[in-house]
Amino acid sequence: MDCRESSTKRSLLWPLFFLIVLVTLGKYNLYIGFALKPYMLFLIVYFLVKFSGFYLQRLHLFEAGMLLFYLMYSFSGAFSLYPASSIRIIIGIALYLLCYFLSKAIIGNAEQGMVERVISTVGILFNVLSLLLYVIGLKSLNFVMAGDRLTAFGVLMDRDYPRLIGLVEDPNYFVFYNSLFFTYYLCHTSSHKNRFGLALCVLTSVLTFSRGGLLVLLLIFGLYILLLNQPLKQLKLALGSLFTLLLGAYVLVTFLKFDLVGILESRMNDFSSDGGSGRFELWGRALNFFSTHMWTGIGANNFLDYNQYQYGDTLHVHNTFLEILAESGLIGISCFLLFVFLVLYQMYQFDVLRQKPYLFLTFVAYILQMASLSVIINDMFFLYLAILSVYLNQQGALAPHPIKVQGGVNV
Repeated sequence: MDCRESSTKRSLLWPLFFLIVLVTLGKYNLYIGFALKPYMLFLIVYFLVKFSGFYLQRLHLFEAGMLLFYLMYSFSGAFSLYPASSIRIIIGIALYLLCYFLSKAIIGNAEQGMVERVISTVGILFNVLSLLLYVIGLKSLNFVMAGDRLTAFGVLMDRDYPRLIGLVEDPNYFVFYNSLFFTYYLCHTSSHKNRFGLALCVLTSVLTFSRGGLLVLLLIFGLYILLLNQPLKQLKLALGSLFTLLLGAYVLVTFLKFDLVGILESRMNDFSSDGGSGRFELWGRALNFFSTHMWTGIGANNFLDYNQYQYGDTLHVHNTFLEILAESGLIGISCFLLFVFLVLYQMYQFDVLRQKPYLFLTFVAYILQMASLSVIINDMFFLYLAILSVYLNQQGALAPHPIKVQGGVNV
């Protein structure tokens, strides 16, 4: 009996492990008009092989809100000046939603403890590999800290800053991907493994030199300290984090010859001269497009085309809320805000803040980062929502209502 139980757990563990690992490979894809990611191929193949083991449960309120938002956002494409761009993202949304439900089915087969053990392990793997690619990238550049938009392995030279990108394409998105791991380790510091993971998250996030991302992580850390209400543990966390930063700074300055103080000072000074890396100007353009198409917007995924035609550059808005507002108007942004409200409402309804604070903190981190990133569809965000949905199901939020299909298979 024990052997059978152990075998069953292993059969559930490996698909879950591969799923979360593959999701973290943010920059690896096959581009066919949209990015086809490794985890997508894995999910499709796994579904075809294990069809009889998949279950689709009734939707939570927040999932209904999510589907409503994507439906209305896609609908805005009917009014777009560049329909090819709208069709491309609509196909992408359909693929992402399919993968969301397949991911949810795999996660739902595992116990919550197993899911969290995999998060803990994959987080360390993600950060170690990213740090290794960063060092390899610096070595390939002979540790010459000069260049702009020059990529080598896990490093991006951005206006002479050696910014860590690791396994993703952009240093700002690296912090977004890392948020789930950061909050999990922050809320589970009782083990050496998780304390090590937290130290890695802090180090790699600092090396991205992402001003917005680091500010969000600081805010999340402060929010957790306030929620904790345990002075001794708060002091230990603060001292441990400070020690990690000092140790990381020592390694960077001593072994990698970083002018760390100069880099950080320069990044802060740049904020007053570069307008948040040009974000303020892009936000103004988004508001201008919205003012001419207030109800339905300029059309799904049309900001890039409008921006290129009118201003000659191909940059995203770097603000999810403004991008939705510009592309799908008041209807789209209302649906998105409803979705966000429903997530928070269901967290409150099922006491997620007290039971699983890392899930609450991760969502807050994601929403805050959306103010400086364009993440209308994102692999890590969908993975997080799938984990949250499964947790609510496992807490008895919904009674199972399987639907019978071919041969008595439950879906």
